[in-house]
Amino acid sequence: MKNILENIPADLSSEHFLDLVNTPNVRIERIVSSGHSSPETGWYDQEEDEWVMVLEGAGTLEFEDGRVVTLNKGGFIHIPAHVRHRVSHTSEHGVTVWLAVFFTPAGHGAG
Repeated sequence: MKNILENIPADLSSEHFLDLVNTPNVRIERIVSSGHSSPETGWYDQEEDEWVMVLEGAGTLEFEDGRVVTLNKGGFIHIPAHVRHRVSHTSEHGVTVWLAVFFTPAGHGAG
């Protein structure tokens, strides 16, 4: 893949996740959503920090502490490790393309 906005899957009945880079210290992922959300019963509680940006569409994140953040095209946020969060919804008309970068938190180097 040479353009992150190309080769969007035609079948968006479920979210699509594609690792663009995967090393011991960093993972870069493209996520394609269309009207998707996280399961009602769960929160993401990740070992890594996450920096995520919306490249197309929009998505809303909810945090366990009650914060709600809507990201539109070009919007981004840094989510530290173990900050519990979920996706409450994404664009229902068209696609939402996320770029997510997961990395080792400061002070927790891999060696």
